[in-house]
This record gives sequence, C-alpha cells and structure tokens, in this order.
Amino acid sequence: MGTYIDRGNVDFAQARNSTYVDKSGLIAVINETLFTEQRRSCVTRSRRFGKSMAANMLCAYYDRSCDSRALFADLEIAKAPSFEKYLNKFPVIKLDLTDFTTDYKDNPDIISVMQEKLKEDVRRAYPGIVPDDFKDGFMDMLISINQATGDSFIMVIDEWDAICREFEPNSKVMDSFVNWLRRMFKGSNTMKVFAGVYMTGILPIKKYKTESALNNFMEYSVTSPMNMARYFGFTRGEVKKLCEAKGRNFSEMEQWYDGYKIGLEPSIFNPNSVMMALSAGYCRSFWAKTGAYDQVATYIDMNYEGLKDDIIYMLSGGRCDVETNGFGNDMNIVRSKDEVLTVLIHLGYLAYDFEEEKCYIPNYEVRREMENAVKSSGWQVAQAITGSKKLLEATLAGDSDYVAQAIDKAHDENTSILSYNNENSLACVLTIAYLYAQNDYVVHRELATGKGFADLVLIPRKNIDKPAIVLELKFNQDVEAAIDQIRRRTYVGRVAQHTGDILLVGINYDKKEKTHSCAIEKVHI
Repeated sequence: MGTYIDRGNVDFAQARNSTYVDKSGLIAVINETLFTEQRRSCVTRSRRFGKSMAANMLCAYYDRSCDSRALFADLEIAKAPSFEKYLNKFPVIKLDLTDFTTDYKDNPDIISVMQEKLKEDVRRAYPGIVPDDFKDGFMDMLISINQATGDSFIMVIDEWDAICREFEPNSKVMDSFVNWLRRMFKGSNTMKVFAGVYMTGILPIKKYKTESALNNFMEYSVTSPMNMARYFGFTRGEVKKLCEAKGRNFSEMEQWYDGYKIGLEPSIFNPNSVMMALSAGYCRSFWAKTGAYDQVATYIDMNYEGLKDDIIYMLSGGRCDVETNGFGNDMNIVRSKDEVLTVLIHLGYLAYDFEEEKCYIPNYEVRREMENAVKSSGWQVAQAITGSKKLLEATLAGDSDYVAQAIDKAHDENTSILSYNNENSLACVLTIAYLYAQNDYVVHRELATGKGFADLVLIPRKNIDKPAIVLELKFNQDVEAAIDQIRRRTYVGRVAQHTGDILLVGINYDKKEKTHSCAIEKVHI
C-alpha cells in the first residue's frame, strides 16, 4: 500500500462499519464521465458535508490494489450497468492538500515538496519503469508511465483549495500551485494519462487573474450543483430513515439541521450534525463547533453598504437577493456585499435558492452561529439582539408599555423614511424586533390559523416551557381591535394544538403620530 497511490479501501471500509447513508450513486455519475471530454470534475461544498467521505468512496471503488466488491454489493451503485466495468480497475492517486498545508505552511517551496513526495511514491509503484534519477515534474512521470504501460490513472484531490485558502493570492506559492494544476490537467497529454479526475473542496475553481485556472473542468457547487445535488448532503427521506432506525425525533432534527436548498433538491440536511445528533441523542450546534465563527465575523465586519440590513433581515427569517457570479472564488479577495454573501454560502453559513437567486439562514444551528458572529462584531445590531431579548422578556411578563416603546425603537432603527408606514415593512420590523425569540421559538410570519393569517406566531421549541405568542398588527385602530381579531378568527384554537398557554399580543400603529400601542392578554388552555 502506498501513501498516495494504491492506498486500498481501508478508509471507506471504516465508513461502512459505521452508520452509513448510501451515496454510492455518485460513482455512477462519475463513471459516465470517464474517458470523455467531461472526465475532470470539481465538486465543492461546505465543511463537514461529506467531501472526504465521497473522495474515499471513489478511491475504494476504482483502486486496483484491493477487492472492494463486498463493500459495494448492497449499495445503489451495485445495480448500475457500469458497476462491473470499472470496479477496482485503475491505479488511483489520492492527494489531500491539507496534509501539506499543515506540515509545510511556512515553506515557500511547498508545491515542489509535494511533487517530490508524489514522484517518490509513484516510482515505487512502478519499479523499473521510471529511473531513480528522474528529474522532470510529476506530470512528466505519469506521461512516461502511461506510454510504457498503457495505464490510465484516476486522480482524486481532496481539499483542492487548501492552498488558495492558506496563501496570499499573488504569492509565489499561489503562482506555483496554479502552474502545477495547469500542467497536470490542461493539454492533450492529460486525456491519455487520466481516465478521470475528481477534485473536492469548499470553493469552486479559482478565477486566476482574468479567467478560471482550469476551464476544462466540470464544476459542481452549492450554487450550481447540476445533477450532483442529492449527493451534497442528506435528503429528507434519508434523515427520516435514520431517525426511525435510531428512535429519534425527526421534527427536531429538521428544525436544527435542514434548510439547505441545493439545486432542485428542496431539502438538504447538514450530514455531520445529523450524525452527531443521532449519536449524542440530542440536537446541538455540532457543525458550528468544527470551525471558529471568527472567520465569519471577519467577513461581516467588512460591512459593505447594505450588508448589515441583509444580515439583520435574514436573522429575522427573511431572504435576500444575491449575485453569486461575480465572486472570484478566493476568500482573500472579497470586494462587495454580494461577494461576502457568496463566501458565506460556500462556507455553509447561508443557504442559496438558485431558482430565486436569494440567500437565507437555513436552520436553527446556523442562525445561532451567525448571531454569535454578529455579537462579536462592532455592529450596532449586536445591541439590537440584546434589546430583542429584553422585548421578549417584557412580552412574557405582560409589560405592554415596554413592548410598545421597544417596537417604536426597532421601527426607527430598521425602517427607512420612504417605507416608514408601509404595511409589509412594519411586519418585517415586528419580526426583526422579536429575532431573539428564535432561540426558544419557531417563528412564523402570516401563519394560517383558522379563518385568517396571524401576523406573527411564536411556537415554543421542544422542551421549552414558555407560552406561545400570537401577535396581530393593526393601523390607526384601537389596540383592543387586534386582540379581538385574534379571538374572532380562532387563532387560539389552531395554536393550542402545538402548545399550552398562549399570549395574545395586539399592536396598533398610529401612522400620524408614528407611535405604537400594545395590549397583552393571556389565555389558559
């Protein structure tokens, strides 16, 4: 077994010994590309979304140095027509670039070191084919082997963008890395040497200077997954099966870890967090703990025009327009609000709806992490989060005067003069004012309740011993009219299905005086 070539299937065998969700259909997709113009694939997604698992699976399937039939016999790929054709048929080279960025981060010759280690390992796998004093580059070595033996390689590169994330854009290392990639994967010789190439990482292929460093790759990303979407995480059906098998609560899992819309897949869960929650027996922010939020806070602190408003709006449950095509796929070069939002999409802190071209905070786990990032920034919104907490406490205590004053303040801080009296704007402000409530509540805007739609309904999360809250907003009316509407439209009966006691909160806005009034009534169920 080599370090980089002929590694065998041990890594994937360990995955099969654990709770495993079958994503082997990915192999059939890659099989269709082998020996074609589309043989080079770059599949990128967020941290802990199964990048390395997929890479190890592909290596185990293609690797000629082992027999992997038993590992795949009960999986989806075994039913594919191409299963037998390519099973354990290739010399596979597996390269994880984080191994080098960890050990040689301060070495400006890191790419040369990497090449020499690859050459040394491959030379041992082909004794007598390549002389010990071979001085040319790694690609030249593979060309020589291909010409002598006819072998075509599968090459799998995990964390391909680790160099891009760790080194400055115009550094010697980056220039060397991009030149190495071009030598490896561009040109007519690569068509003979490689049966297929699979790269994975967080970022799509870097736009180096004016164009993509590798424009001959098929790219699949969270913003453009094409036919790879269902392999970017766990689907709703897969998580339901896991919850049934482990006796876990699916709806709680859904609130914490669902919410990513990848391509045409409407519901993708964070796989790492799901597996951690299944093992622990409870839901927490497992994924968020795998990477410090200070990186997110750095991007938020850039505070490009409109960014703060968008972040606040998304924290309150809204969706924001984003243009993702202008991003150069480099975390070190971020020059606009859209590029900040696009980075956060690739990192997994925002989800992306490619049909609507909007981004949003996908679930409770990520929302908590984004809130922490905002709190650590210098933004005034951090004060708004604190104010929102006090607003919720006052609401639960029945302090209607404080609630009215707090909503006045939120209205002034978050609504422009042009839309100050706009009904939809006021409803949004109400949601923003109660954004802290999402820690303990599932917040619904315009929830269908009986004979109409309540402006805002807060349903307590599982194991939270607090009353539900139904808020109704009125304009230029007596505040009791809002409470009366809640009763007349039977909002209480619908909400009572989910909770115990209910707080009815009526809020009236006087457009002339630009002030709010409030009445709170408690209903015992």
